[in-house]
Amino acid sequence: MGAGIEARVRALLSEGDVADGLYRESIDRLGRTRVRTQLARGHLLYGEWLRRENRRIDAREQLRTAHEMLDAMGVEAFAERAARELRATGETARKRTPETRDELTAQEAQIARLARDGLSNPEIGTRLFISPRTVEYHLHKVFGKLDISSRNQLHRVLSSDQA
Repeated sequence: MGAGIEARVRALLSEGDVADGLYRESIDRLGRTRVRTQLARGHLLYGEWLRRENRRIDAREQLRTAHEMLDAMGVEAFAERAARELRATGETARKRTPETRDELTAQEAQIARLARDGLSNPEIGTRLFISPRTVEYHLHKVFGKLDISSRNQLHRVLSSDQA
């Protein structure tokens, strides 16, 4: 965990491609730990940096992930910060209500579709610029929401045009 936080701190002090690489390294390293709050904060900080670099589409992916993780963990202040950042990119984070808790978020739907199509967690992570552990986190939530136990069942519950 220490190496992931160190990379994040170094990223905060860096610019350009160096900062980008360090944020990615931080998320990758933190994704291999069990400390989900630090991973979520890494996504948040990277998303904020990407937005300041005018990379809004890239920022949205990181900020969505951060918002979903932080909201699910009940870390309200950071979840709201991620939602504000998302709004600054032109996207809104949807409010979770008891009625929508079992609906897939945009990130979960995208990951479910890629998993249904046969991509591995590392392949999905590479496409979405998130760690394989973050993919695993989202798939776990997808399985619970869809009441399934494995990715092999995604074909059964998701049609080819769904997700």
